[in-house]
Amino acid sequence: MITLDQISMSIPGRTLFEDVSCGFSPGNRYGLTGPNGAGKTTLFGIITGKREPTKGSVAKPKRVGILRQDIHEFLDLTTINVVIQGNTRLWKALQERDRLYEVEMTDEVGIKLGELEMIVAEEDGYMAESNAETLLLGIGVPAQYHHRLMKEIPQDMQFRALLCQALFGEPEALLLDEPTNHLDMTSIGWLEQFLRQYRGTLVVVSHDRHFLNAVTTHIADIDYETVIIYPGNYDDMVETKTAVRDRATEDAKSKEKKIAQLQEFVSKFRSGTRASQVQSRLREMERLQPQEQKKSNIQRPYIRFVPCEKQSGKIVLTAKDIAKAYGNHQVIKGFSFEVHRGDKIAVIGNNGLGKTTLLKMLAGVLPPDHGTVELGHNALISYFAQNHEESIDKKDPSNLFDWLKARKSNVYDTEARSVLGKMLFGGDDAFKRVSNLSGGETARLIIGGMMLADHNLIILDEPNNHLDLEAVSALGWALDEYKGTAIVASHDRDLLDRFAKKLIIFTDKGIEFFDGPLEEYLAVQKSKS
Repeated sequence: MITLDQISMSIPGRTLFEDVSCGFSPGNRYGLTGPNGAGKTTLFGIITGKREPTKGSVAKPKRVGILRQDIHEFLDLTTINVVIQGNTRLWKALQERDRLYEVEMTDEVGIKLGELEMIVAEEDGYMAESNAETLLLGIGVPAQYHHRLMKEIPQDMQFRALLCQALFGEPEALLLDEPTNHLDMTSIGWLEQFLRQYRGTLVVVSHDRHFLNAVTTHIADIDYETVIIYPGNYDDMVETKTAVRDRATEDAKSKEKKIAQLQEFVSKFRSGTRASQVQSRLREMERLQPQEQKKSNIQRPYIRFVPCEKQSGKIVLTAKDIAKAYGNHQVIKGFSFEVHRGDKIAVIGNNGLGKTTLLKMLAGVLPPDHGTVELGHNALISYFAQNHEESIDKKDPSNLFDWLKARKSNVYDTEARSVLGKMLFGGDDAFKRVSNLSGGETARLIIGGMMLADHNLIILDEPNNHLDLEAVSALGWALDEYKGTAIVASHDRDLLDRFAKKLIIFTDKGIEFFDGPLEEYLAVQKSKS
């Protein structure tokens, strides 16, 4: 059981949450949600013990698995040992046991070793390596990396090892912050199954809607300066919350109508002989006056990509026998395909296989070592890079308004301000410095720039990485409604389900095509296994 008692947290300028008291029960799996800036990371840090609240306290079990984000302290350890460190009691016992085996044996040392062996047995330590290897293989870390130092393996594998560390040793509670960030779809599927079978208390933060729907039994939503727990998954919460908000709106309208009727009676008979009835109406009006309510922080950007007036040719883009290598590492070899007008293509596959390299070549950012990429007649590209600094110089002294106006010549001020508003940069936010933006704000600004630009082909590389759930939903809608051609790399199944009609799949054996949506492809793959 994890219990929050009267938790309050304020930051300069506003209150994130106030007097929050709630419990997270064993056997339940909670998704911690709220838009960017609502305080998810802050509350999660309070629960894990990394941050101190302004007021209140947190109680949690002794054995808690926490997904760590900083890999630097683990770089000189083997991958398998990093995982085993997830059980602190076992790890300390193993370290002390190994140290004592190196010293002179005495009665005192022998007694201590016996005590340590009892701890190892209690913690299933004799199966520790085997259990750690099972987790690593499940999450997609190949066996050849298990006994190598962390600094010698790819970074995405390092983060997967830290996820296994959190899962290791049957913790009583699991606290996972964005666990799918460095996973491919296969690994995400394995994690979903693992968590559905987990019997402790799970609290997870994720921007992956499909993952939250697949895993959670409850949603702890940060809104109205508090935490409201809803039964069901994320979609269930949205439905319930929308219904509550709609009822509140209808109730407010009904009260306004009733107050107007009462006011009419009071105005008509205030100076007449019906004083008692007037006073009764005034009291009723006072009772019906709406109470000041805290405003919901849920905001969804309005994303709409409008292709330019020039329509592209039927063949928008052609790649002929393209190849790319980095040193001795051949990423793409002899790849050819055509993109037709109106195609909605998802690019999927494990990290490190070349998805970003392909998109950069298609966007004209990176030349192929061999072969050609040719744009079709009138084809105009707008490109969203996975690394935001390729689009926005963080040393740029410009404000958002000036940066956005520079995306398109002769753009009207009102048009730029309209786009900023749609991307949730209202009022004085338009004059924020580009250099001061968070990851989510930067992503929204880049998308705003794409909304202004002339294009009929958009190429997006992991656009959802820093967006909250509401923004990802808006992006999925925009891609589905787009009348041009779209090529998007992402691991977010909900986003891909919304728009993709064709797939380019990167595998260990090469690149495959699939003429159909993601769910159909996954069903075919499942039937083969």
